[in-house]
Amino acid sequence: MTLDRFDRFHGFLLLFVAGGLALLLAFAEVGGEGSVAGVDKAMEQALDYQARVAFVQKLYAPVEDLRRDGQVQQALLKLDELERRYPGEAHGYILRGEILGEMGVLTEAVASYVAALHLNGDYVDAHSPLSRQTEIRQLVEDGLRILGEQIRSHPENVSLTAALKNVHYLQSRLAGGCE
Repeated sequence: MTLDRFDRFHGFLLLFVAGGLALLLAFAEVGGEGSVAGVDKAMEQALDYQARVAFVQKLYAPVEDLRRDGQVQQALLKLDELERRYPGEAHGYILRGEILGEMGVLTEAVASYVAALHLNGDYVDAHSPLSRQTEIRQLVEDGLRILGEQIRSHPENVSLTAALKNVHYLQSRLAGGCE
């Protein structure tokens, strides 16, 4: 049987439609897997974050216990030890800032909070279990008041000016500013 032009055209059209349908089914399946993979990835990230928070809280529990018992020097030593073991962990800087703030060492407390926020911005996020918004807000208020008075009486003091700049950085992060 010979195929004329009409038959060849319809045969080509049939192959074209079948190929398009095969591609459509292939990509639709990949797209479905992609959306499932997206959900899996989001769930994996949420679980990773929860595990990290639990790890940080467990890791720094001895420091919290020492601090609660009034043994601030031992707590600071324990923080130094943990910092050597886990360099770059922001929670240690937060705890150091809290302890130094309680001791009345305002400029170092502010610097410690700034270092922590440079490493991890979750401490100013109201929805984070690590949030320290209240403590940072209080530190900013105290810093603006105390450092402002000290700078007015000693305007040539460069370290006070740097500390006030750090307070303004904390204030901007609380207001929603980013790095």
